[in-house]
Amino acid sequence: MTPKKLDNKSADGNRLNLEALYAIAPSCFTEVRDPKTGETKQVVNFDTLRTLLGDDTVEGEHERYQFTWPGKQAARLEAAAETTETLRPVPEDSVDWDTTENLYIEGDNLRVLKLLQKSYLGKVKMIYIDPPYNTGNDFVYHDDFAHSVTEEELTSGNIDLEGNRYRRNTDSNGRFHSDWCSMMLSRLLVAHSLLAEDGVTFISIDDNEVHNLRKICDEVFGERNFVDIFNWAKTETPENLSKKSKQIIEYILCYQKNLSPTKFKGIKKEAVSSNGLLNQPNKMKPLIFPANCVQTSMADGVIKSGKYGTDSYEVNLLEDTEVKNGIFIREVHLKAKFK
Repeated sequence: MTPKKLDNKSADGNRLNLEALYAIAPSCFTEVRDPKTGETKQVVNFDTLRTLLGDDTVEGEHERYQFTWPGKQAARLEAAAETTETLRPVPEDSVDWDTTENLYIEGDNLRVLKLLQKSYLGKVKMIYIDPPYNTGNDFVYHDDFAHSVTEEELTSGNIDLEGNRYRRNTDSNGRFHSDWCSMMLSRLLVAHSLLAEDGVTFISIDDNEVHNLRKICDEVFGERNFVDIFNWAKTETPENLSKKSKQIIEYILCYQKNLSPTKFKGIKKEAVSSNGLLNQPNKMKPLIFPANCVQTSMADGVIKSGKYGTDSYEVNLLEDTEVKNGIFIREVHLKAKFK
C-alpha cells in the first residue's frame, strides 16, 4: 500500500479570490499557457471583466475615495501567500487531551489563521480580536529583513525564542500608523475568509487607531456590513496622569460577513459592582477608613478580620470592625492593591 502524501501547504489566498470571482462571473475567465511550466491554466480576462462591470470601474489618475498607506499592497500579498508550517500537538501541556472538544493554539496569529483555512473556511460563527493597541510602547511586529540573533536582543524582547525578530513600533517611527495598519489588514483579510455567511467579528480598540481600523474594516468586510461601534467603559476611575481628559471608554467594532436583519440576543447584567479603589497591577498596601464615615448595605454586626474580595481583587480586613444602622462604627483597616 502506497502511503498518501499529505499537502502541508495552507490555502492559497489568490486561488480563493479567483474561485470567489469565478462563482459570480465565470465568463471573464479564459485559458493561457504558462510560459514557465508549459501547462494550461485559468486566468482572468480583464477586458471581459471591464465589459461586465460597464461604467463602474476606475483606472489611471482619476480622483477616487480611498484609504492607503506605505506597505498596503505588501500586506495584501502577505495575506494571500501560502505557508508550509504546521500545528504541533502538545499533549503533555493539555487538559483532557483524549476527550476535549476545545483547542488552544499558540503561535503567530497570521500563520495560525492561514492554517485554519483548509478546515474552517467559511464555517466560523464568531471571531473576537483583541489586537495590540498602537500606543507607541506595546505594539511589536515581525521584521523579515533583520537577521542577527544575539542573547542581548532576546533579553530585550527584539527576538522571540524561535529567532524571529520583532521591533517596537514607537511614535518616532516614520511608519508609525502604516505598520500597524499593514499588520491588521493582512490578518483581517484571512479572518474574513473563515467567517460563515452570517458570522460576525468583534474587534477591541482604543482611540489611537479606531478611526483607521474602521476604514480598514469597511474595505475588508464592506461598509454595508458594519453593525456597530460599542462603547466599553473600561474603568470608573481613570488615571490621574491622563494628559488632557481622563479616558474611561474604549471601543469594540462589530461587522458581519453578510449583514442580516436578525438582532443580537444576550444577557443583561443587572448587578452593579465596582472595584474603583483597586488596581490589579499595584502592590498590596494598607488603607484606613475612620469610624462613623463609611456607609454600607451590610447587616448590622461584627465583621471578623480575614480575606475578602475575589481571587483577582483580594481585600484583607486586618482588624475586626462593626456595622450599626448601615455605618461602620469602628475604623476599617484594609490591605489590598489600592490605586
